[in-house]
Amino acid sequence: MKSVTLFIAFLLWSLSGFSQKILAFYTAKEDQAHISFVHEANKWFPANLARYHWTYDSTNDWSKCNPDTLAKYNVILFLDTRPEAPAQRAAFQKYMEHGGAWMGFHFSAFALTPSAYNQDWDWYHNTFLGSGSYGSNTWRPVSAVLRVENKQHTIVKELPDTFRSAPNEWYRWSNDLRENKDITILLSIDPASFPLGTGPKPNEIWHSGYYPVAWTNKRYKMVYVNMGHNDIDYEHGTNKELSYTFSSPEQNRFILNSLFYLINSSRILP
Repeated sequence: MKSVTLFIAFLLWSLSGFSQKILAFYTAKEDQAHISFVHEANKWFPANLARYHWTYDSTNDWSKCNPDTLAKYNVILFLDTRPEAPAQRAAFQKYMEHGGAWMGFHFSAFALTPSAYNQDWDWYHNTFLGSGSYGSNTWRPVSAVLRVENKQHTIVKELPDTFRSAPNEWYRWSNDLRENKDITILLSIDPASFPLGTGPKPNEIWHSGYYPVAWTNKRYKMVYVNMGHNDIDYEHGTNKELSYTFSSPEQNRFILNSLFYLINSSRILP
């Protein structure tokens, strides 16, 4: 009887994904669209990861981006920003270079000089992400048709060839990720999306071009996704949420599959 109990316990432990621990960092200040996404993510992730018996913690205390804290977690998330202090950056780089796993959303890749988020971290923006600096964006946040790239990659192989995203503000980058041999592009804007954006400025509406929106770096256990900016009623001053990032089932499958990939799980959502 004891052996049967132990076997059941082991089976449950195995099915749980070995009780993975995920830590999400966020700032959630100033931009209501990013704040909305952070609040949404901090509800969606624990609700969806509980079925796998994974632990989800989140913090806005970036001092916890240190070697001792990072070592306790299987995957680190950056929900809206990046570490700024030199010691925090060094700790994160060491964590990633020694086999740590990371997933970043939308503004976590933003860098523009001069701004409050200068491009002053070459390893992160050029080597790790590969995207370089922010180039431009669409406006307003709108849904796009996303095209699956590299169909054989574990994360996307069970996804449809194209699917509709949740509304988002889409970024263009200074670097062409197609020219980086370390980068595997997973999702891009499908031409069926054009024109993308509503303006009112003409440069906020994309009519053509190639725009990667999710990718991984072969040298690290990482996935970046451009999604993470909800539509907000700024015009009428209500700051009411008009859209939600986790409203697209296919996009949600992509996000969960990315987490499974990062923890070396064989589980992929059909």
